[in-house]
Amino acid sequence: MIDNVLVANRGEIARRVFRTCSALGIARTAVFSDADAGAPHVAEADAAVRLPGNTPSETYLRADLLVEAARSAGADAVHPGYGFLSENAGFARAVLDAGLTWIGPPPSAIETMGSKVESKRLMDAAGVPVLSELDPTAVTEADLPVLVKASAGGGGRGMRIVRSLDELAEAVESASAEAASAFGDPTVFCERYLETGRHIEVQVLADTHGTVWALGERECSIQRRHQKVVEEAPSPLVDDAMRAELFDAARKAAKAIDYVGAGTVEFLATEDGRFYFLEMNTRLQVEHPVTECVTGLDLVALQIRIAEGERLPAEPPQSRGHAIEVRLYAEDPAAGWQPQSGTLHRFEIPGVDREFALGGEAGLRLDAGVVDGSVVGVHYDPMLAKVIAWAPTRAEAAWRLARALAGARIHGLRTNRDLLVNVLRHEEFLAGRTDTAFLDRHGLDVLSRPLADAAAVRLSATAAALAEAAANRASARTLGRLPAGWRNVTSAPLRKRYLAGGTEVEVEYRPGLRVDGAEVAEATPERVVLDVDGVRRVFTVGRYPGLVCVDSALGAVDLVPVPRFTDPEAALAAGSLVAPMPGTVLRIAVAVGDTVSAGDPLLWLEAMKMEHRITAPADGEVTELPVSVGRQVEPGAVLAVVTPKEQA
Repeated sequence: MIDNVLVANRGEIARRVFRTCSALGIARTAVFSDADAGAPHVAEADAAVRLPGNTPSETYLRADLLVEAARSAGADAVHPGYGFLSENAGFARAVLDAGLTWIGPPPSAIETMGSKVESKRLMDAAGVPVLSELDPTAVTEADLPVLVKASAGGGGRGMRIVRSLDELAEAVESASAEAASAFGDPTVFCERYLETGRHIEVQVLADTHGTVWALGERECSIQRRHQKVVEEAPSPLVDDAMRAELFDAARKAAKAIDYVGAGTVEFLATEDGRFYFLEMNTRLQVEHPVTECVTGLDLVALQIRIAEGERLPAEPPQSRGHAIEVRLYAEDPAAGWQPQSGTLHRFEIPGVDREFALGGEAGLRLDAGVVDGSVVGVHYDPMLAKVIAWAPTRAEAAWRLARALAGARIHGLRTNRDLLVNVLRHEEFLAGRTDTAFLDRHGLDVLSRPLADAAAVRLSATAAALAEAAANRASARTLGRLPAGWRNVTSAPLRKRYLAGGTEVEVEYRPGLRVDGAEVAEATPERVVLDVDGVRRVFTVGRYPGLVCVDSALGAVDLVPVPRFTDPEAALAAGSLVAPMPGTVLRIAVAVGDTVSAGDPLLWLEAMKMEHRITAPADGEVTELPVSVGRQVEPGAVLAVVTPKEQA
């Protein structure tokens, strides 16, 4: 029996595994980097071992440090979670060689499926449908479009779509560099790209006694940068006949490599029901909660029991109802999915029934790696949480999830929340018509549009100004005893300016009176109530240094107060391109004096394990380039200055 589990991971998945360990009476051991010293998963562990450093290569990717941490803390088993070393056969062997229990598949199975090139050949031989592999050097016009993929990759890293032969060489180079950075293996290959394919995967579970379960399929077609954003079970595409074929193919895949434990066989499907093997993830998936919700099973508990040698029943339970999961990221979809970093001042999802757990016929589940006050750094993936709704019907699950997200209070970081709500409410999504091109087809500019329209932003700014006035009055020695809104110059209104998404909003108000056509029913430092055209609206206000967050049924609005006076020396030169996030300069494509056109790549930043291209904003000349390859930059640092053509 396993007595103490070390989770060789961080954040949300570490907390998820700990939840099951606690329920089973198993001790919990965490590991943490210096950046994660104050993280929730560390506080929830029975013991925690520091991994000196911040970057993954210094910490969570060090198999030797992880094994030593397990020994020093008295752990007798290791759960790898997902990402990092979860699909590293060498790490699995190191754990087993140390006399510890590995809660995962055999190293040989990990190794076989770790190479997407070799695994496809094996699956083809086992009778599983596959898309043929293409050598990047032999791709022709007739093969286009193709997808460049990292052989050892996952999570959308090391992947590029190529629609023109002219783009192929750069895509291969870029994907190879990203793969080497993320996985330590630069090998890439190509395969035919299906523009409107659907991403369908089957959860498998196998014990050491020969029983293999196909636990149901999930659809994960809505993706950004080839990384899943919305996942659901079951798939609206799959009927009973297709499901039987998928399950048969998934079981063949697992049996072909003598698989043990939890894993996922991923397929790319077409609308007519044909499907092709993509890869097998030899670990627990990020989206495993939707399968747990519809089956009632605890997959982590089953992983542990299988590692202890227990048998699975002959048949898995039947699925019931529908579950939908969304990944809530600290990122800006409208700005090329730029990851965000900083302090998460407040994190509250209304209506959550359970965290990391199951129960009931319907509900809302939250699997989060953050809490109020968490700091989101630059070294790891920017996912904050997974929010999961399950209900008897797909429509009810989508409605429940969209409502919870729309009402969430998320202060301090920009997120993809509004995009998720817009997707869940989209008529095509509700009709089940989703595919991997969903975001492109329906327009990222439309789908990422804020829930709060211009009128809602103005009302929110009014509420922010009234709340600030109430706070100032409450903290003032003299004004606090005077009537609300008292001024010694009564003829002039008060003015307050804010930036909302780059647009300036000016509010004129007199506290306690009518403001912008709204009657002020209540105004406190945290809550403002306005009567607007006969409708009472409640606004809650959170104030932080340099930021005001206003939440209401009209949508969340983030406001940056504009100071009355600005420092002239703080102004940037015209044409300056600044770092949108902390990162490292990977490559530079230009030199001072070069002539560039709008959209030309100038340089690439690496941040949160992804590459981000910085492009020229207009035609012109590169007049300044104050960075070099390998340099670390902070948000707002000048990367280059492009002087417009007419000025140059």
